[in-house]
Amino acid sequence: MSSNSFAYNEQPGGGEAAELGQEATSTISPSGAFGLFSDWKKNEDLKQMLESNKDSAKLDAMKRIVGMIAKGKNASELFPAVVKNVASKNIEIKKLVYVYLVRYAEEQQDLALLSISTFQRALKDPNQLIRASALRVLSSIRVPIIVPIMMLAIKEASADLSPYVRKNAAHAIQKLYSLDPEQKEMLIEVIEKLLKDKSTLVAGSVVMAFEEVCPDRIDLIHRNYRKLCNLLVDVEEWGQVVIIHMLTRYARTQFVSPWREDDSLDDNEKNFYESDDEEKEKSDKKKPYAMDPDHRLLIRNTKPLLQSRNAAVVMAVAQLYWHISPKSEAGVISKSLVRLLRSNREVQYIVLQNIATMSIQRKGMFEPYLKSFYVRSTDPTMIKTLKLEILTNLANEANISTLLREFQTYVRSQDKQFAAATIQTIGRCATSIIEVTDTCLNGLVCLLSNRDEIVVAESVVVIKKLLQMQPAQHGEIIKHMAKLLDSITVPVARASILWLIGENCERVPKIAPDVLRKMAKSFTSEDDLVKLQILNLGAKLYLTNSKQTKLLTQYILNLGKYDQNYDIRDRTRFIRQLIVPNEKSGALSKYAKKIFLAQKPAPLLESPFKDRDHFQLGTLSHTLNIKASGYLELSNWPEVAPDPSVRNVEVIEPAKEWTPVGKTKKEKPAKKFYSEPEEEEEEEEETGSGGESGDTGRSSEDSSEDSSSEQESETGSEADAKRKTKRKSDSEDGEKKNEKSKASESSSEESSSIEECSSESESGSDSDPAPRKLAKAKERKPQQERHPPSKDVFLLDLDDFNPVSTPIALPTPALSPSLIADLEGLNLSTPSSVINVSTPVFVPTKTHELLHRMSGKGLAAQYCFPRQPCLFGDKMVSVQITLNNTSDRKIESIHIGEKRLPGRMQMHGFHPVDSLEPEGSVTVSMGIDFCDSTQTASFQLCTKDDCFNVSIQPPVGELLLPVAMSEKDFKKEQGMLTGMNETSATVIAAPQNFTPSMILQKVVNVANVGAVPSGQDNIHRFAAKTVHSGSLMLVTVELKEGSTAQLIINTEKTVIGSVLLRELKPVLSQG
Repeated sequence: MSSNSFAYNEQPGGGEAAELGQEATSTISPSGAFGLFSDWKKNEDLKQMLESNKDSAKLDAMKRIVGMIAKGKNASELFPAVVKNVASKNIEIKKLVYVYLVRYAEEQQDLALLSISTFQRALKDPNQLIRASALRVLSSIRVPIIVPIMMLAIKEASADLSPYVRKNAAHAIQKLYSLDPEQKEMLIEVIEKLLKDKSTLVAGSVVMAFEEVCPDRIDLIHRNYRKLCNLLVDVEEWGQVVIIHMLTRYARTQFVSPWREDDSLDDNEKNFYESDDEEKEKSDKKKPYAMDPDHRLLIRNTKPLLQSRNAAVVMAVAQLYWHISPKSEAGVISKSLVRLLRSNREVQYIVLQNIATMSIQRKGMFEPYLKSFYVRSTDPTMIKTLKLEILTNLANEANISTLLREFQTYVRSQDKQFAAATIQTIGRCATSIIEVTDTCLNGLVCLLSNRDEIVVAESVVVIKKLLQMQPAQHGEIIKHMAKLLDSITVPVARASILWLIGENCERVPKIAPDVLRKMAKSFTSEDDLVKLQILNLGAKLYLTNSKQTKLLTQYILNLGKYDQNYDIRDRTRFIRQLIVPNEKSGALSKYAKKIFLAQKPAPLLESPFKDRDHFQLGTLSHTLNIKASGYLELSNWPEVAPDPSVRNVEVIEPAKEWTPVGKTKKEKPAKKFYSEPEEEEEEEEETGSGGESGDTGRSSEDSSEDSSSEQESETGSEADAKRKTKRKSDSEDGEKKNEKSKASESSSEESSSIEECSSESESGSDSDPAPRKLAKAKERKPQQERHPPSKDVFLLDLDDFNPVSTPIALPTPALSPSLIADLEGLNLSTPSSVINVSTPVFVPTKTHELLHRMSGKGLAAQYCFPRQPCLFGDKMVSVQITLNNTSDRKIESIHIGEKRLPGRMQMHGFHPVDSLEPEGSVTVSMGIDFCDSTQTASFQLCTKDDCFNVSIQPPVGELLLPVAMSEKDFKKEQGMLTGMNETSATVIAAPQNFTPSMILQKVVNVANVGAVPSGQDNIHRFAAKTVHSGSLMLVTVELKEGSTAQLIINTEKTVIGSVLLRELKPVLSQG
């Protein structure tokens, strides 16, 4: 935080220093001596300013000095003058002095040590910002001699009342550990103390210190595990990332694998010769899997973070679900990861790498989002290749035809590297899906006639790999590829063709010797890779067709004997000794034919991401596919879970108040904002069982999920009944309490489900205090007034993953049904009296061309917006289309054909026109739901004989309906739509253009808005609502002095608001 403020203060100083430097050098000769003199003189000037009695001069000097540092200039000689101001009472000067000291303290150690006492005094300063800054500067002075002082300062800061200072203490731990690792044991004590801190500001920083100093000390996390899980939602974003990664490692060491449930399905099959006794023994040993409640707590509390705005947080939660959640629940991360693909290219690259790894093992997770991985023309090459990789992993028999059509487009891309990668992708699809192998092979053969040499070369390489799988069936393809040797120049492609001909030389006995003859002519000019394959081809033909190729092979061997490359010379000597028998030839020459013409295994085309899954997703090691320094490996799941009681926290119970016999305490103790799970459970048990206390070591949420016994359901129903009746008087309570408890016990299933919903809403209150207030409102309502709502409302998808144990499977919303019923009575929305649609002030007569008479073969069409409520739907915009027959023949059956509407856009077409006489005209109406966007609605306007592609794009002003409202209501709604919901611009025009009538005429001509009465002559207000969503659009034109006016638009639909602002501004400016 303060480091950011330092940076902000540096920027103006840097610019000022640059200007002052330019002024100084412009007045002095550019010679070297005078330049040195000017620097010395300028520094003397800074020293005098630092020794001045005025804070303004000192502040100006420090800004210039920090500007020099930012430009890379040496300011070390000013160290003594700067150090004198370390005790300045001006906090701005002190900040800049701290920045300077952090930079030069290590170089000027002796002088820096003189200011240590000042920092120690600053650690006692009443201002928390100064205490934190002093600690940060002290820990940044990397001088080993002050390690004891730093250690003492960290210990004191860790007990500071300010969480901000404690956060800086956690940051200082890492710096001290890097300076002196021998202080590890003492630092671990401070970390253990800070881990118990309940402040969300400290949690992320201390876990980062834990990961740096002692990541193997899992025992420090046990008692803080549940607290970290509950605080996770409120921690800052980068702290969330660190905590989630640490808890992922923790879960892999403390819980048993949740994947056993999936894996055990294969083990259930009984062996054919296995006796019943052996099977019984195995079933006794094999226990059914039950997820640890703490394991479930971690999974449930991280799920809301999938909606985080920070991509790193979403990625951290995704890797947690991938590594520790049951396989059936990991699918929830796919939608969030696909959402991240709208981010910048760097984020896309990391996310796509992780999706590529996931899609190899679990294709079903991302198959519904197949189109999200289609390549865009604006994508960089690295993104394109990753999307290709994912599309290949997701390919199956159902979607391969769609993908192949997509790949055909990619092959024609101007990005040659991407086109080559697409051809490799087609080859991989051909090997993995047998049904399309021939189709892919034929398509690749067609690419051999492509003009682009890189495409042809890559096709040759892929065809070579495919032909290895079934060479006997494709002799014609090999002949065709042999002809390409005259035109292809890419070495890899030429080498691949020569290898194919050599492997199949017996199938093409006439072509192979001729190819060798051509290659012998160009041997000396070929690439080394091609030369090696020429030697191999000559050896294979010598062994199979020595009559024709014996002399030719010897000629090639002589050429290779004197080649400049020693690899080729070695290969030549090896082949000569192996295939040409002589006295020195050993026994190996007898087996030359078996060596050269042995059947080669077909290449296995695999994904490069196949072996990356052993790295933790989202880490640098996974991205680089090598183990990076500092990488902490995920351990394997333990066979038996360690003792879960180590995570229990002892709670000291407060002394109970004495109550008379026969009376019960009505008030439930107020919960803390961040209460421990054990405390929550204890409080529930005390209220539900009349003072009986018991610590089960689990939160109330987990106990309600994992236990389904009758006793627990009765306890839950009693607690629920008491919560419902605790607001009533003693007399009413005494009469009605027994009836409610009996009713709840008779329907234990219903009460347990309500209890589970209420417990979930209470657990959510750790992150948001609003549900707690709503729960209180619920308790005030009498039970007779409650009724179930028509449909469930979900604030966040916080449903639990465990199957419901009750016979009736009900969804578990974040709010209980009774609470939703209570909320229906609250007036949380805009009153209907405010938003009343009125008649349009002005209807423009402007028409837009839909179909030109030349394009429509005599049929012309224009459309306009009548600004009337649409007959076909409340959310649709009414559009009038005028059809004209300009031909000399009758046009029959005019109707709407195929509709090509983006997203959720809908269209209600006009009734078909049976016939339109020559020179005739007809006006029809249709409705289009543009979904509050200016996207084009494309469709076909058809006649009996033809179809014409047309489109309608609405002006933004026609997406509105005028609203009648009072000035008071306008100001109230405008006050609620500020900040990001407000856009404004300054309009400059002649005063005669700012008369009330002119402003009204110009605004309503552009937008379908209603005028709002105004009590001020210089302010004109207009109101409307969007047709689709009903969001308010408030327009204000405030006249300023002179010829300027302020145009302000307030709306939730910020995109429409900004477009409307751009359209209104030029209209108001012109005369």
